[in-house]
Amino acid sequence: NKGSVCAYISYNEALAHLIYAGADALMVPSLFEPCGLTQLIAMRYGTVPIVRETGGLKDTVQPYNEYTDEGNGFTFDRYEAGLLQDAINRAKTLYFTGRERWDRMVLRDMDKDVSWANSARQYRDLYLELRP
Repeated sequence: NKGSVCAYISYNEALAHLIYAGADALMVPSLFEPCGLTQLIAMRYGTVPIVRETGGLKDTVQPYNEYTDEGNGFTFDRYEAGLLQDAINRAKTLYFTGRERWDRMVLRDMDKDVSWANSARQYRDLYLELRP
C-alpha cells in the first residue's frame, strides 16, 4: 500500500537474488566500501547502481554521462543526502525520459567482465609493465 514500509532483518541469499533481479536500480550510499560486491551482483542482473564514490564502488561504477551515453551507473562524491537525492533524480530522469539509453546502460552492466580471469590479466600486465 502507498505509504507502507516493510523491513526484513535477516540474511536470505535467495531473497537477495530476487531483489537484485527484480529491481531497476539499487542504491549503495556507503560511507566507505573497501571492495563492493553488491553493485557487481546488481549489474550482472541488469540493475543499475546508484553509489557513493568510495573504494570499490568508485572503482567499478563509472558515472553515466548523458552527452556521450557512457558509464554504468549514477554516482555522487560527498556523503550528503542532497547529493544522493541528485543521483536518484538523474537516474529517474534517464529511466523515464531516455529509456533507450537506460536500456543500453543495463546491457553494458550485464556484459561487464568482472571475472578473476580479467583481474588476473590486468595484474599480469601491470607486473610486466613494472619489471625492468
